Amino acid sequence: MSLKPRIDEYLQHLRHERRLSPHTLKATGRDLTDFDAHCAASGADNLESINTHLVRSWLSKLRHRDLSAASTQRMLSSLRSFLRDQLARGRIDANPAAEVRAPKKPRTLPKTVEKDALNAALDRDAGDGLAARDHAIVELFYSSGLRLAELVALNVDNVARELRVIGKGSKTRIVPVGSKALAAIQAWNRERALIVKDDERALFVGRDGKRLSARAVQDRVRAWARAAGLPGGLHPHRLRHSFATHLLEESGDLRAVQELLGHANLSTTQIYTHLDFNRLAKVYDAAHPRARRAKP
Repeated sequence: MSLKPRIDEYLQHLRHERRLSPHTLKATGRDLTDFDAHCAASGADNLESINTHLVRSWLSKLRHRDLSAASTQRMLSSLRSFLRDQLARGRIDANPAAEVRAPKKPRTLPKTVEKDALNAALDRDAGDGLAARDHAIVELFYSSGLRLAELVALNVDNVARELRVIGKGSKTRIVPVGSKALAAIQAWNRERALIVKDDERALFVGRDGKRLSARAVQDRVRAWARAAGLPGGLHPHRLRHSFATHLLEESGDLRAVQELLGHANLSTTQIYTHLDFNRLAKVYDAAHPRARRAKP
């Protein structure tokens, strides 16, 4: 017997009761379908047949596919949550994935854009037409630290000095919008009015007057960066990292950065405390009496 009916039921629960995003639902469904295929190949034909050995053998197969540690962790998390749901429904007596550990993913520091270079690029003449739109997109990403999906979902009547955005897990947060970002959005709105029909609410639209897709926004950010002469590929998440890093450098307020990014746990935000070590090391070398080099 396939787990598919149970998986479909669980996904409906996530969609209607937990209100998870379509992206998360798609990834979870894909992960659980992969595990279901492993169960079928292993002769486990019902929930009661799932045990710790079966879960570990699945993880072993995933490692042989050269999946990243992050992907493996996500897939195991999807399975744990599904089995936790089945346990709550009384269909199994224990969660066999609860004690299984996925490989640790390497801790990598987010890449950022050099502050002066980014600000110089943003201070260039924005242009008109769709160029004004692209400039406003980059200004807003950097001004407010938005995720890609959060920016794509914005409507024209959402924008003021503060933005109410719906982030991961359908959690709402309020983020400020800087004066330069507001000015860029106002300039874009004048161009937008020449493109859209009255019933289109999306803030950022394409030539056809329809809401830009996430992929289109990514493409426009890269194109804007190339035109501005910024080194390396620029993408929305890199702008979000730059927002967090530059804000933390100036304020030192990790808790405020956590709130602005919409991180549920402070530990997620703490990665930014490692980013500016070179600057801190220079300050230390210049200021600490036991670190300063003796004058010749």
